[in-house]
Amino acid sequence: MEESVRPSYTVSQPPPHIDLQAIPRPAKRDDQPDDAGGPAAKAWPAAWEARYRAWVIGSDVFITLLVIAISAFVIDRVAPHDMHAFGTILAVFVSLPASRAWSPRVLGEGAEEYRTLGRGFITAAVLVALGGLLFGALEVQVWVFVVVPAIALVAFPQRYLLRQVLHRKRARGLCLLPVMAAGSPETVADLIARTRSEAHVGWRVEAACTFSGHGEDRDSGEIDGVPVVGRLDELSRHVRRGGYRVVAITADQYWTPKRLQRLAWDMEGTGAEMVVAPVLMEVAGPRLNVTGVLGMPLLRVTAPMFTGGRRVVKEIVDRAGSAFLLTLLSPLLLAIAVAIKLNDRGPVIYRQRRVGRDGATFTMFKFRTMVTNADEIRKTLEKENEGAGPLFKMKRDPRITRVGGFLRRYSLDEVPQLFNVLSGKMSLVGPRPPLPEETAQYAPDARRRLLVKPGLTGLWQVSGRSDLTWAESIRLDLRYVEDWSLALDLVILWKTFRAVMGGQGAY
Repeated sequence: MEESVRPSYTVSQPPPHIDLQAIPRPAKRDDQPDDAGGPAAKAWPAAWEARYRAWVIGSDVFITLLVIAISAFVIDRVAPHDMHAFGTILAVFVSLPASRAWSPRVLGEGAEEYRTLGRGFITAAVLVALGGLLFGALEVQVWVFVVVPAIALVAFPQRYLLRQVLHRKRARGLCLLPVMAAGSPETVADLIARTRSEAHVGWRVEAACTFSGHGEDRDSGEIDGVPVVGRLDELSRHVRRGGYRVVAITADQYWTPKRLQRLAWDMEGTGAEMVVAPVLMEVAGPRLNVTGVLGMPLLRVTAPMFTGGRRVVKEIVDRAGSAFLLTLLSPLLLAIAVAIKLNDRGPVIYRQRRVGRDGATFTMFKFRTMVTNADEIRKTLEKENEGAGPLFKMKRDPRITRVGGFLRRYSLDEVPQLFNVLSGKMSLVGPRPPLPEETAQYAPDARRRLLVKPGLTGLWQVSGRSDLTWAESIRLDLRYVEDWSLALDLVILWKTFRAVMGGQGAY
């Protein structure tokens, strides 16, 4: 057995020569020259990033001290000058950076920022509890179960408000990260379009590299107004010279694991972050896990769950939530019903057959927003259809009544669907409930929308509503079906409230 692991050379022979220069090495210095002979441009954080991070840290410090001061005023066992207060402050200020809650990589990133913030406060509570046990402090319970949670309850909305300020600036073209896109012209164009339509992400594609070094055709040196600066095999040189903060790798046959690894090595020391777009499927975080098998990093994709304990919880939340909302909104429902009746003396509720889970049809309820003979008039308006795919939509539909226009603007006509949720035919969150004639035109992939209950709201509602194309609507619904989670439902419900209040995309 030992013979098999001995070196092939004898003691009298020198060991074989190893060329150390041939071993791939990351960049050691920020001023390492690029291929053109000039110094590499490191992507230093912009001034706005430092200011925003300072605002976040300062706000966390302020609310921590403020909550402790208020707690001392209203709770007899809390004193702002004792060791418990000092220990709590120390635990919070150690836990938040340790949990990356102050990392520039997560600030302004939505769900990831909230996850790190929640992790930080849980860690802080654990540290306070351990400190109390270690030093025999009997009064530590109020700090663990009252003070630290109170700080967290204030910190989350504070982060949300700061993000809204950042999003408004990004909508005006400010506070954006410079991005280099690399891939096929088609996928680069898709990335450019998405970054422009979703400015809150904070990316601005400033340059691109393609396999040929050309744009969408050989005579073009740009893609949607973004200059193509070189070929994919020249990407690392352009990154080192350009000072980009993000290098977005989009789908192209050029990319292999070895080339991506080499690119990652070449980018070390530049300060740029490399992100790789999924090329095989559109699957979101909860179902993706990186595991090591046979020495290789593999992306494990778990199957979507359409039954089980989490679905039971969703069912309970749907029934309880719809009952609560119907009780809370009953005065509003009555007022809307009276307004519709006074407008034209027609029926208040509009009933329509829709398709639910597994293709079963049901009667969906809505407040009537059109004239009573709307279906007959529609036949004369088919040529003016502005809807996507098989949907019929018009921005200035002559069939909509005066009261109906107001109801549609704020989606109040959808409120009676809470009765469908209460009866189990719909869910609070899910794909858009389709018409039978729509499902008859579904391609096989679109039929996956019918694996779950349709929803009162969904990703389509918070991503543009009636302004979406048919393909975008299908893509969002399929994404929800594949990647559903309770956390995603809560995010969609919150975004629905904002979208409805803004009245955008509703007609």
